[in-house]
Amino acid sequence: MTTDTTVDDPAGPADRHDVLVVGAGFAGMYLIHKLRALGFTVHAVEAAGGVGGTWYWNRYPGARCDVASLEYSYSFSEPLQQEWEWTERFAAQPEILRYAEHVADRFDLRRDITFDTRIRTADFDEQARLWRLRADGGRTFVGRFLITAVGCLSAARTPDWPGQRDFTGPIYHTGQWPHREVDFTGQRVAVVGTGSSGIQVIPPIAEQAAHLTVFQRTANFSLPARNRPLLPGEQADVKARYPQIRAMMRENPRALHRRTGKGVLQVPEQVRRAELEQRWRDGEVSFLTAFTDVLTDADANRAVADFVREKIRATVTDPATAELLCPQGHPIGTKRICRDTGYFETFNRADVDLVDVRTEPIVELTPGGVRTSRREYPVDAVVFATGYDAMTGALTRIDIRGCGGRSLRQVWADGPRSYLGLAVAGFPNMFTVTGPGSPSVLVNVIMAIEQHVEWLADLLGYLRDREVTRVEADPDHQDAWVAHVAGLAAATLYPQADSWFIGANVPGKPRVFLPYVGGLDRYRRRCDEIAAAGYPGLRLDDPAPDPYPANDPVV
Repeated sequence: MTTDTTVDDPAGPADRHDVLVVGAGFAGMYLIHKLRALGFTVHAVEAAGGVGGTWYWNRYPGARCDVASLEYSYSFSEPLQQEWEWTERFAAQPEILRYAEHVADRFDLRRDITFDTRIRTADFDEQARLWRLRADGGRTFVGRFLITAVGCLSAARTPDWPGQRDFTGPIYHTGQWPHREVDFTGQRVAVVGTGSSGIQVIPPIAEQAAHLTVFQRTANFSLPARNRPLLPGEQADVKARYPQIRAMMRENPRALHRRTGKGVLQVPEQVRRAELEQRWRDGEVSFLTAFTDVLTDADANRAVADFVREKIRATVTDPATAELLCPQGHPIGTKRICRDTGYFETFNRADVDLVDVRTEPIVELTPGGVRTSRREYPVDAVVFATGYDAMTGALTRIDIRGCGGRSLRQVWADGPRSYLGLAVAGFPNMFTVTGPGSPSVLVNVIMAIEQHVEWLADLLGYLRDREVTRVEADPDHQDAWVAHVAGLAAATLYPQADSWFIGANVPGKPRVFLPYVGGLDRYRRRCDEIAAAGYPGLRLDDPAPDPYPANDPVV
């Protein structure tokens, strides 16, 4: 390992920074803004050609946020909150991307981002106490601290079936959609997957295609979004109350702003049905939090799941198709709940077929179609809505090496281990925004991002004030946090589902429940207590000599 950082270092002075950030989505952008304001030199490296993260890549028809746009937005800047005008209750991908681009312009973030550059390796120099990142083409970036902002759902998974390379038509993945319009008019299309992106992409493709065949492995619960344009007065009312609304969101487990204080079985059946009917009719984001025990009590969960299954059967006219679309075998909410616009109604079309691949598995792609164990389905195009190697895949695809040259991939071979979902023992000066072990995907993720970025900014300021150049998760505290996260999950119904929350969608991936289920409010309080106590759980080492000359911008 190189220790002389002033000689034969391929990184020029322009590529040396206090903080290196991998990713320029919502987390990466806020990191740049926050840390720059505190006087740190910070630089982000982004594989995409622009900002936006998942909203840069996920351009498939129907891509839309499942959190209300007035809530799925930054809260750190009141002028930003007031000036941006959302057009829809649930913003579509193009509008969210425009919002991200507006933020980048407003705060002049692009000057601290290198685009179209994918990081391949990241190595910690123990003597110099620095991270070196190497990208495609050999470019090197050096910094004291490394913060990953790679996103929880960014490492797309594409099946590799026999015959796939012989298929003569185009193959698309919802998470890697072309940056151009894809016209399916007159085509026979296959969509593989009925998770969140599949549920969104299927209705608009059905509107275009001559025929659509949907290959479903697992039926998923989905709720109607009831999307609509935002009325000017409605948006103005929210903006006038933003301080109160954001305060409520910060004290809410899911960083939303509505729930009840009673359990499903604590109220009469007619009261329960009335509450669920109202939230179903209104497209309430907080449908699952209408009651407090949906994810902890099997009987309570069944009552809510049966309500949704009734709605599916009432919507889909063919009884056999309706039963295939009714989720069975996992409690509602233990897989990512979906929000849709006309999803179940799509299966009433004569030009849409549903194939259950559990009973009729896909065998191969042929030059002109999809062959199952029973027959061949002729198609002109295939759309994979097959999801991601969630929460860990985007990290382990980079060769990250900490103390002793050990790789993160090796350390996490039996499942990810971290302290607070933010730091990993053996990887000093590295932090993971919305990493495994944090609330991340179970809450309004932008609120989770803001909490992480602000906590990390305070920590880096604390270290700078004390001239500390190395910080690392304490293994014992990390073990305790991992056990705490697992214990909370075990007390819920989540582990009963084979979901990407536990890595079940990736063959060979360790079955570990990845996010923290205790809620962002509880998590925030714990993080604040740790900061107030001087960061127990983190090892703050003594200062080390700065390996760079005084004029080099490294802390």
